Amino acid sequence: MENLAVNLNFWKNKRVLVTGHTGFKGGWLSLWLAELGADVHGYALAPNTHPNFFDACNLRTRLASSTIADIRDAESLTRAMQAASPEIVLHLAAQPLVRHSYAQPVETYAVNVMGTVNLLEAVRNTPSVRAFVNVTTDKCYENHERAEPYTETEAMGGHDPYSSSKGCSELVTSAYRRSFLAPKGVQVATARAGNVIGGGDWAADRLIPDFLRSLDQQQTLVIRSPHATRPWQHVLEPVSGYMMLAEKLFTHGEKFAQAWNFGPRLEDSKSVQWIVEHLCAAIPGASWRSETEQQLHEAHTLTLDSTQAREQLGWQPKWNISNALHHTLDWHNAWKQDKNLQSVSVTQIKKYSKAMQMAASAS
Repeated sequence: MENLAVNLNFWKNKRVLVTGHTGFKGGWLSLWLAELGADVHGYALAPNTHPNFFDACNLRTRLASSTIADIRDAESLTRAMQAASPEIVLHLAAQPLVRHSYAQPVETYAVNVMGTVNLLEAVRNTPSVRAFVNVTTDKCYENHERAEPYTETEAMGGHDPYSSSKGCSELVTSAYRRSFLAPKGVQVATARAGNVIGGGDWAADRLIPDFLRSLDQQQTLVIRSPHATRPWQHVLEPVSGYMMLAEKLFTHGEKFAQAWNFGPRLEDSKSVQWIVEHLCAAIPGASWRSETEQQLHEAHTLTLDSTQAREQLGWQPKWNISNALHHTLDWHNAWKQDKNLQSVSVTQIKKYSKAMQMAASAS
């Protein structure tokens, strides 16, 4: 294994297009890339929550360009792609919520499937692109509610429209890789992460944002599925994996053009109840109760096998679930105290990067 951390020198002056840069995960990724000296161009809708990470961190000031537009608009997307002339494309724009997909299935498929098609067509028609990473989800697998972790070679599926749409996005990406992009020398991969947490996420129907909203409003948190188990991880964990994967695609090519899991250690796959009890123990006055009404179907058990990323990319998690929750609460408290959140976020990035470098030096 050549690198066990993000290569601090690789990204300097690289031209990168990030779709979904106004979102939670895309915002953290864009800030880290900019901090490393990359020429970052963003393409996304305006932030859909207020507050949001993009505005709270004044992220616009760190980007080479920020196009506010829809990935369903193929012409606009192609123009932005060709204007940016990126060497690397990281695709995070999506309709990312399971419960919203039940309410808006057509929108979910249009964004997550045809949006991916539009982006791949734009890549196909932009000669500068050498590497493409499509970030999907752990929910793309056909979930059999088993205890064993899922590996990259298992079948795509999805009970709900969101999960299904991400499985479709995986299949579309594979078809474009084999039919169009690999023959042109464009290296294409997909990345599947777990339940990502961290500062700056205000999305609806997500456990940590729901908890923090309830806490700020001095209300009792109501949770849907206390015994559901998820692969929780801090946002910087998979983001570091996406960056390492993109670098390998760019420098080593076809060997890395496949699907990759970036999940936490198995011991960090915890129940919803474990998470909320851990948070309540850390914060005086916080409380929770279970929802009594019948809920829409969501997977009960889901874990990822990240052996491939560990052995071939040198990627591995650095912050356990307790550490991830600690940094999430620290960021949220900084927001409540009206601190400079770009500086707070960069400090967390540097702290995480230092942990990666230390682990690399010890190996």
